[in-house]
Amino acid sequence: MKIVRFQDKQVQKWGIIDGDIVRGITGSPFDRFAGPGGSYEFDGSASPLDQVQLLPPCLPSKIVCVGMNHWSMVTKEMTPHETPMIFLKPTTAVIATNESIAFPAAFNNVGFEGELAVVIGRAAKDVPKEKANEYILGYTCHNDVSDYDAIRGDGISMTRGKARDTFAPLGPCIVTEIDPGNLKLESFLNGKITQSGSTCDLIHDIPSLLSFISGIMTLLPGDVISTGTPKKSNDRLKNGDMIEIVIEGIGTLRNKVLQQ
Repeated sequence: MKIVRFQDKQVQKWGIIDGDIVRGITGSPFDRFAGPGGSYEFDGSASPLDQVQLLPPCLPSKIVCVGMNHWSMVTKEMTPHETPMIFLKPTTAVIATNESIAFPAAFNNVGFEGELAVVIGRAAKDVPKEKANEYILGYTCHNDVSDYDAIRGDGISMTRGKARDTFAPLGPCIVTEIDPGNLKLESFLNGKITQSGSTCDLIHDIPSLLSFISGIMTLLPGDVISTGTPKKSNDRLKNGDMIEIVIEGIGTLRNKVLQQ
């Protein structure tokens, strides 16, 4: 099942993709969430997918990102983190597919990282690993955009370089019935492949991440855990660039760059 938030004729609502149609549902998927395999009540509306505006697929109170969580990121000189290395992105950084990533024209060291994102379905606190799936609504794509000059300048803090408005594209949809353990993940810049990996390469798997993070902070419905990126691209973004994050079974998150 592919869940979307969309706008049609000035009305914002939730829906389910059915082929090339979006069928509206009553309320939100979080209102009726009952774990994997939950069902939703249709409101009778149907719109062509190519005629609606897709919105961010969820409205997180926070995005919890995990750093250095793919084996392809670990060199011979490095030791993998025994516990997940996490940082936060604010909800104000979130944009949808087809929206623009914006930053000042003077910035010349902005990069991007394709990641699998987990969308939380209900409030989660101190969740055992074996029950993690009971709290997951589904999965989407995340582009972890970063200003590397700000990160380098701030030392161990990544907040300024990661939290800028538009630096957390999410989408295009939330997929509920998928095995996240072995999905192909690719990133493209202007049609050229820049990253290629798989979610089977995760150092800390999704149940471990959800359990660890929910032991620190309560995860709320719609919150996102971004599971980390494969080996990063050295490409840097400039005005007019097009980035595509493609995850098997989910789809393509597509955003253009706007330098002002």
